[in-house]
Amino acid sequence: MSSELNVTTHSFTDCNAQATALAERVAAQLRNAIADRGKALLAVSGGSTPKDFFARLSQQTLDWAKVTITLVDERWVPDSDDRSNARLVKTTLLQHAASEATFVPLFNGASTPEEGLAATTASVDALARPFDAVVLGMGDDGHTASFFPGGDHLAAALNPDGRASVLTMRAPGAGESRITLSLSTLLDTHSLYLLITGEKKRDMLADARLGLGEAKDYPVRAVLTQQRVPVAVYWCP
Repeated sequence: MSSELNVTTHSFTDCNAQATALAERVAAQLRNAIADRGKALLAVSGGSTPKDFFARLSQQTLDWAKVTITLVDERWVPDSDDRSNARLVKTTLLQHAASEATFVPLFNGASTPEEGLAATTASVDALARPFDAVVLGMGDDGHTASFFPGGDHLAAALNPDGRASVLTMRAPGAGESRITLSLSTLLDTHSLYLLITGEKKRDMLADARLGLGEAKDYPVRAVLTQQRVPVAVYWCP
């Protein structure tokens, strides 16, 4: 384990060990939250990286009926679409005992994210924040959540003091139109995790943290350099 400023890195030689360690850590925080106030709140990312983490978290022993789970961002597609983050959560995390958790999706069936923004914002604002844990990922272009380079609402999304809890996002590298929790919303959490795999992403993350080269402009840098919430990076090859 290594630490620098607000970022702590937990490195694993085995990605199974990485997924298990993070699942155990997040489960412990959910248990503590339930013990303290009778409920827990978790926000997670989509993509391929968290699948093993989700599978292991779903088998953790805790009172899942008192847990609410939502997404940090979503492609504006229904959960019948293979690229839906909600579909991933339902098929890999909301299994076993975790099937008793309450899931709050971001997609709501409106024809565009702009048309659905008000309803999604109301759903997110109704959550009993702060989150107990937020688990982020990172793309090869340095995006996290739906904070994409060139995004039409990127500046507003990255404002740590922004008032909008949810924003729409369209960007050249995003594929589908998106909806995302803002950075200010993601920072309203007790714990913040960044789950990544591969040496390329590890090096990108280091460069972004230090502001080196083109990485100084990567959106993930806003997460790494903020001083409000410590960031725990979980990495495996």
